[in-house]
Amino acid sequence: MTTLVTEKDHDQEMKDATFPTTPQEIKRFIEKNKIQVVDFKFNDLPGMWQHFSIPASDLTEGSVWEEGIGFDGSSIRGFKKIQESDMILKPDPTSAVVDPIYQHPTLSLICDIYDPVTKEPYTRNPRYIAKKAEEYLVKTKIANMSYWGPEAEFFIFDDVHFSQSENQAHYFVDSVEGSWNTGRSENPNLGYKPRYKEGYFPVPPHDTLQDIRSEIMLTLRKVGVPVEVHHHEVASGGQCEIDIRYAPLTKMADNLLMYKYVIKNIARRHGKVATFMPKPIFKDNGSGMHVHQSLWKDSTNLFYDGKGYALISDLCKWYIGGLLKHAPALCAIIAPTTNSYKRLVPGYEAPVNLVYSARNRSAACRIPMYSSNPKAKRIEFRTPDPSCNPYLAFSALLMAGLDGIQNKIDPGQAVDKNLYDLSPEQKQGIKSVPSSLDEALNNLEADHEFLLKGDVFTKDVIETWIQYKRECEADPVRLRPHPHEFHLYFDI
Repeated sequence: MTTLVTEKDHDQEMKDATFPTTPQEIKRFIEKNKIQVVDFKFNDLPGMWQHFSIPASDLTEGSVWEEGIGFDGSSIRGFKKIQESDMILKPDPTSAVVDPIYQHPTLSLICDIYDPVTKEPYTRNPRYIAKKAEEYLVKTKIANMSYWGPEAEFFIFDDVHFSQSENQAHYFVDSVEGSWNTGRSENPNLGYKPRYKEGYFPVPPHDTLQDIRSEIMLTLRKVGVPVEVHHHEVASGGQCEIDIRYAPLTKMADNLLMYKYVIKNIARRHGKVATFMPKPIFKDNGSGMHVHQSLWKDSTNLFYDGKGYALISDLCKWYIGGLLKHAPALCAIIAPTTNSYKRLVPGYEAPVNLVYSARNRSAACRIPMYSSNPKAKRIEFRTPDPSCNPYLAFSALLMAGLDGIQNKIDPGQAVDKNLYDLSPEQKQGIKSVPSSLDEALNNLEADHEFLLKGDVFTKDVIETWIQYKRECEADPVRLRPHPHEFHLYFDI
């Protein structure tokens, strides 16, 4: 995450995207801007936005804001059972933006979830967990603010189809940029297709997605999500990255869901499809989500020390120690799909080695050295991918880092060598991330006490997450024959 946007530019961006923040302001905004529809968005446990809409005239100042709106929680992944399905949504007025996708003028509001009986916030609501993580940080008195900057990569394809039944399994993705299409008849085929692992930063005509990414960037700016930079990524076949400016934890998770929403819908507007699946292409780089993070007390960056290794403080080292110690368990939340472990393999810039380093992109934790400015000092944890639920992922990372600080966990010596080139003897003692979702879930089951501090995560949330991931994802994939097994074994 480079810091290309100046404070002055950032202030102007926010001025250009000013929206109401109170029920009274929202009422006036609706009338002034002739808003016709209000859309309520909320997050399910795995990490997707859900929504429903009402006529704007029904959004009164009192009832909706105070009493909320009911919905069926049993139909939402990871929420209530059928016999306890009633739940309440209360919109957050500070989240109001004009939805950038809908045809009719629509005000978008992110909602928090409440139990209709106890009137308390719902403990499985990912956004509530994120808010509790921020509150816990303040209670520790270690810091009073954390900043987050994810780099979520994605692919934009021209075609996708897949199917699965008892007797067949099939998937197909395609991109006009795909190196595999150099021999296809395209009437005419003009070439200019990035070779495998050579998609980083080419100008058009190799990069066919510049205008789409620019449209995404400008749309995000309109809804108050400032973009620092966008570019083509390493993989052939339409891999992209658009970096958004850092923000506090819950706000950044809100921004990241808007980011994915805008990208998917603008791709569709152009007759294309965007995916945040970590590894959709064989033998090329997958899509990660490197997460930059720092802790602050008032205006002081607690990660900076002008005399420390890579200009980081002891507190920052302990934070890194917590991340590395708990990484096998964290992976169940930050790399939470079976497909995540197709990305987390050596040789594709994937951060599989649980060490830290300055500049070294083969380490799980990197310390960017772009600037010596104390305010820019941060660490970059490279293991997460964009299939995660950002509210849960950022919260879990923060809790692991705080555990490292509280227990002064030593991350050991930094490793400034290319970890993929080490000899077997040199690799001894270097731990790796889990090799499967099953292994990550087992680690989370054994190591989650650090997540329970301050009641940020609850045992119910951890147990529900593990059960859902095993029953709905890991087991169904494990039980199905793989197409490549037919290539290997059919004629055995």
